[in-house]
Amino acid sequence: MNKDVRIITDSGCDISAQAESEWKDYLVVMPFAVTYNGETKLDRQEINIEDFYKVLKENEEIPKHSQITQLQFEDKYRELYEDGVRSIIVDVIDSHGSQTYAQAVIAADNIKDELPELKVYVVDGRNYSLGYGYAVVEGCKKLAEGQSVESVVKYLEDWASHVEAYLIGFDLRHMKKSGRISAAASFLGELMGLKPIITLYDEVTEVVKKARGEKAAIDAAVEYVTARMTPKTPYSIITTTRPELDKEFIDKLTKKIGYPPAMVEKMGVVVSCNAGPNTLAVFIRGEERK
Repeated sequence: MNKDVRIITDSGCDISAQAESEWKDYLVVMPFAVTYNGETKLDRQEINIEDFYKVLKENEEIPKHSQITQLQFEDKYRELYEDGVRSIIVDVIDSHGSQTYAQAVIAADNIKDELPELKVYVVDGRNYSLGYGYAVVEGCKKLAEGQSVESVVKYLEDWASHVEAYLIGFDLRHMKKSGRISAAASFLGELMGLKPIITLYDEVTEVVKKARGEKAAIDAAVEYVTARMTPKTPYSIITTTRPELDKEFIDKLTKKIGYPPAMVEKMGVVVSCNAGPNTLAVFIRGEERK
């Protein structure tokens, strides 16, 4: 066991509170601050996700989340060092969608002379939600098994270079208002009942398939995702407020692939700020991206 090692991630990872507690000896989840209805609250600590979905549905205002700052990372590095930690792996949200990765890098550089015994490895998750959250949990498992810090960093970087995300947009109004998912903003088929399947990674957002109606979109997503996915590799799913469609998608994908998802979690505050409360997403291992 590697008791002097921690993996830091951010609350955009959508790792469940249960998993966070299970891996508390290795895992630190730093919260994003989210502002809505004139208040700023900390994700996972002061916000209930079901209540937040209601806010997204009922309010015209788009909640805003801020990056985790250099000073916050520096303070966390010092705190962990005082607790006896000597190696920190930071794996955070896609650097194209947030400056959080850059802030973690700056903080690591700032404290290297102050804490020369502390090694900090910063990984760009290159995706959102369980796109990196799944890998973070797997990294904790590897540390618990006694794998080296370097091997876990290599695993996280390899996963980040292969992971692909696909969103099924059942209602694009929120995505279009947020403006953060450009593929949704440019999609013109809603009046015809078309539902897009959108891929997200790095700076890319692109409609890869479209289908008429929700059930047809699920079928199209199952076919497209399984064709893209590296055989016999894990996949994960996040859901929001459509349990009947979530179940249909999970059942069909499980049957098509031959085994269930490694993780199924609720879409958290950070991703739902941009994707809205009426979508679901799947994360797979695909071809390597440079």
